[in-house]
Amino acid sequence: MMNKAIASPGRTREILDKYGFTFKKSLGQNFLIDANILDKIVAASGIDETCGVIEIGPGIGALTERLAQKSKKVAAFEIDGRLIPVLKDVLGGYGNVSIIHQDFLKADIRKTIAEEFQDAGDLLIVGNLPYYVTTRMIMKCLTEDLPVSRMVFMVQKEVGDRLSAKPDSKDYGSLSIAVQYYTVPEIVTKVPKTAFMPRPKVDSIVVRLTKREHPPVGVADETFFFTVTRSCFAQRRKTIMNNLMHQMPGGKDKKEEILHALLQAGIEPERRGESLSIEEFARLANGLYPVFGEHGKDRE
Repeated sequence: MMNKAIASPGRTREILDKYGFTFKKSLGQNFLIDANILDKIVAASGIDETCGVIEIGPGIGALTERLAQKSKKVAAFEIDGRLIPVLKDVLGGYGNVSIIHQDFLKADIRKTIAEEFQDAGDLLIVGNLPYYVTTRMIMKCLTEDLPVSRMVFMVQKEVGDRLSAKPDSKDYGSLSIAVQYYTVPEIVTKVPKTAFMPRPKVDSIVVRLTKREHPPVGVADETFFFTVTRSCFAQRRKTIMNNLMHQMPGGKDKKEEILHALLQAGIEPERRGESLSIEEFARLANGLYPVFGEHGKDRE
């Protein structure tokens, strides 16, 4: 096994030079070169030798190496084909690592779990998420009802702040509600831009999302619930009433029904989406479901 850890400026540069690797801005590639941050990520994940880990975006394997040392098995999804031989080289000493050359967003994660983790205990997802697909990746992990107990992600600080944001704050939005519906989010540590190569323009943050056994609210239909929350935040400066009328299918013709549902939920129509708690959104969505039903579901 490799004696010299990957997560250092010198070792990272050595690997990049060996393979003539150049960073692709379109893939949001920033490799972690700070071993202390890796230690915090691994500690936050709570893995042990019985755990299986799905890693998103291993890069040149700095975090993968640490995960392999602590867990039973790691399956790492890497979209950049240029990195596959690099990973197979630097992680060659680890028999418990599978490198999967595939776009995580398009992958059948349940199939991967069935193939790679038959004997694993707790299952986790860990990753340094590319900024341009962060939200989509988090939502895929949440909505596919995967048998994972927790997720530890490194994301841009502004996104990390949104995940755990509370009502009446500028960071609170539909992503906050979705994450808090499925998980309990916690900020683990802030990560300065100096911890990466190349250095990004903004700082990052490590978040741990612990899966809830049951959502904190009961909703008639989850897809419709999230459609309503997104509609209410469509234009943050507009009132809930205004957003719903313009965002829900046929909303302009159902002004009275929307008004009734709001009042029944105990919500003043003049309020803005950022002022509503997840409980209020659940009451509102349940009241609107008979009005819009299947026609009001996610149109994305």
